[in-house]
Amino acid sequence: MIILEIQNISVDTLVKGYELHEDRYKCLFCSQQFQAHEVFPMEGRFFTAEGMMKNHMEQVHTSPFHALLALDKKVTGLSDVQLDMLQYFFEGKSDQEIVAESNLTSVSTVRQHRFKLREKEKQAKIFIALMQLMKNPELYTIHKGARQVDERYSIEEKEREKVLATYFKHGLDGGIDTIPSKEKKKLILLQHILKRFDMSKRYSEKEVNEILKTVNADFVSLRRHLIEYGFMERSNDGSEYWVKK
Repeated sequence: MIILEIQNISVDTLVKGYELHEDRYKCLFCSQQFQAHEVFPMEGRFFTAEGMMKNHMEQVHTSPFHALLALDKKVTGLSDVQLDMLQYFFEGKSDQEIVAESNLTSVSTVRQHRFKLREKEKQAKIFIALMQLMKNPELYTIHKGARQVDERYSIEEKEREKVLATYFKHGLDGGIDTIPSKEKKKLILLQHILKRFDMSKRYSEKEVNEILKTVNADFVSLRRHLIEYGFMERSNDGSEYWVKK
């Protein structure tokens, strides 16, 4: 298993089972990696690097779920019974089927395990937030739309200034040559880019694009990142965008 420093990996990345590091897609669970800008032939078809990595996850690890489930219990903190229950629930087994296939004696016991796992999920979110904030709360600048609180938000001012100076080579009001793949750097840039928007205004997609074009030619990716990271919201039909307050 390659996955060692789990505290430095976001939940979103764990769910995918791989990450884009520099110019390569890397599996979290083994040494497999694919060059990001190459195309790969397989079984008479051609796949992107990310497509190859998704296929690798399925062929070698079955799924990110199965790969995570196979980690040492010292890493997951889960008991044998909890691991079994998660497997059953993932497979969509009914309570009656689980009783028939396991050592559990009643449906009520299965339901109790299901309830305890849901409670564990809620508690885990609170615990993660507390641990991260405890480390150095003044370093965490967290926007209200943040999907999760993790190590990415621990940003010292000197670190922020260095990243911005590195990417905004012609001044903070100018553009950047590339969008960073590392999530923390990306977060710093998105926090800064958001200042170009009026919090009280609603924008059309065209207006958002025009603003983001002043940052980088790949305005589509920037727009998607602003939504994915919870900095902005949009209407269901995509006709309006606004800063998350």
